[in-house]
Parts: sequence; C-alpha cells; structure tokens
Amino acid sequence: MKEDLDQSTRNRIMQMLKTSGELTAKELTDQLGITGMAVRRHISNLERDDLIESTTIRLPMGRPAAVYRLTARADDYFPKKYHTVALDLLTELEDEAGESMVNLLFERRKATLLKRYETKMAGKELDAKVAALSDIQNENGYMATWEQDSEDEFRLTEYNCPISQVAGKYKQACACELKLFESLLGAEVTRSDCLASGDRKCVYHIRKQ
Repeated sequence: MKEDLDQSTRNRIMQMLKTSGELTAKELTDQLGITGMAVRRHISNLERDDLIESTTIRLPMGRPAAVYRLTARADDYFPKKYHTVALDLLTELEDEAGESMVNLLFERRKATLLKRYETKMAGKELDAKVAALSDIQNENGYMATWEQDSEDEFRLTEYNCPISQVAGKYKQACACELKLFESLLGAEVTRSDCLASGDRKCVYHIRKQ
C-alpha cells in the first residue's frame, strides 16, 4: 500500500512539474498537502533517477530557494503515441500512392540503417557482429540478447519491439528488418518468432554462409 501511495505521489509531482514548468519544494508541499519531509524524500529520489533537476533562485524576501524542473530524460516518462502518427501517415501514403510506395519507403529505411551501422561490423567475425547488432538493437529499445548455439549458428532474441503496432499492419517492416540483419551480418538469417504476429518475442537464427 505504501509503495502504491509513493508511486502516486511521485506521479503527481511529475505531472505538476510538467504543467507548471518549475516549482519550489514549498509550492509542491502546499499543492500536495503532505509534509515537507515527505516531499523532500520524493525530490531526492527523483533527482537520483535523473528525472528532475534544480537551480537556486533569490526570492524577494527570505533565503534563496531551489526550484525544480523536469530533465530531458523525464520526457520519456510521459506517454507517447508515435505509432499512431506513423500508422496514419503510412495509411495516407498508401491511399495516395499505393502499396508500392509504402514498400519503397521501407526499403529506403533499410538502406539508411545499413549505411548507419555497417561501419560497426567492418572487419569483425560473425560472433562479434552478432554482439554488435545486439548492442545496436538495445540502444533502440528492443531488449535484445544473443547466444551461440553451435560453432556456426547464433540466436538473437528481442523481447520488445518499439514499432510493433506499425509492423502488425505493415509486414514490410519485419521483412526489411530481416534483410537488414542479413546485410549487416553477411549471414543467413531466419525468424522463428515475431512479436508483431503475437509471439512473446522475436527470435532470429543466424548461420554462417
């Protein structure tokens, strides 16, 4: 119960700073209706998590006071619906120019990502390439892990798909990702599980060519 209450207060502080821009500890205390000590504890935890930051200002009367604001990292705390915008734009594009244009768009995205990441694969053996690909996917929010199944076979598993809503409607997204992995790794890549198709994870099986 206490943990739920703490989380609720933490959420309220974040929402208040989002709408107000900056607030002092006293202003937070007055609006929340809890003790100053409790507010300071929440502030300390939010600063520790790099969700809020402070600067000191001089007040017309009394001692200087710290004012708190959200950090850039806190922006990820609030819900986003980028997939809705992406789906709307893709639907508009398909209605206006046809499916071939959607296919071209995904192919261009694959080419862009290949150009962006191929230097990270240069000169590496396949195991090092798989490790680098796992790091790339983790940086992009895919919660990826990898392991070696045999001398010539590897497995890359992704437990999250940031574009699953888009991929659920436009299978080109998954097809282009598979081709991208093949190009980056210089290997044969197959997929046995897919989040966009309702599985619990995406599983890629990688074999030396």
